[in-house]
Amino acid sequence: MKLVVVSAGLSVPSSTRLLGDRLAAAVGRQVDVDVEVVELRDLAVEIAHNLTNGFPGRKLAAALDAVTSADGLIVVTPVFSASYSGLFKSFFDVIDKDALAGMPVLIAATGGTARHSLVLEHALRPLFAYLRAVVVPTGVYAASEDWGAAGLDGRIERAAGELVGLMAGRPAKKGAEPEVVPFEEQLAALRPAG
Repeated sequence: MKLVVVSAGLSVPSSTRLLGDRLAAAVGRQVDVDVEVVELRDLAVEIAHNLTNGFPGRKLAAALDAVTSADGLIVVTPVFSASYSGLFKSFFDVIDKDALAGMPVLIAATGGTARHSLVLEHALRPLFAYLRAVVVPTGVYAASEDWGAAGLDGRIERAAGELVGLMAGRPAKKGAEPEVVPFEEQLAALRPAG
């Protein structure tokens, strides 16, 4: 399976990228995945050009293809002004509005204080609901004080497990239909024999 991490971190090294890497590693401990990381910092100029002229540059086109052909996504943004970064939003603005329909997505964010943790529920989750992606129940927010503290590892593992479950239940190929088992057969399988 193909897992793509979209990181909107701006600095090097970046706590946003670190969180994305830790989430991807947790998924990789549970299922065999090929991980590709899309660093939005490296695509900023091409994203801006795409917004103004409607055409993606070579690197942006490759990143868009990677994201839309993935079996699952991990998206991580730093918090700016109590929301996702403008670069993060701009990247998802240039993706076709139907391209992520049904895509399993794990949302995550980093910030300087725990007071911004609701960004997951008030900004990220609605964005991906609009794009008709399937967002895992557990989002992961990491404030500065969370690094090395109890609790972050558990949230990472729980969210990764939820993403793996969604990815495993998704058809392997785009356009492939899931197997439909009639309700009567499902019910019969639950009844005790005899």
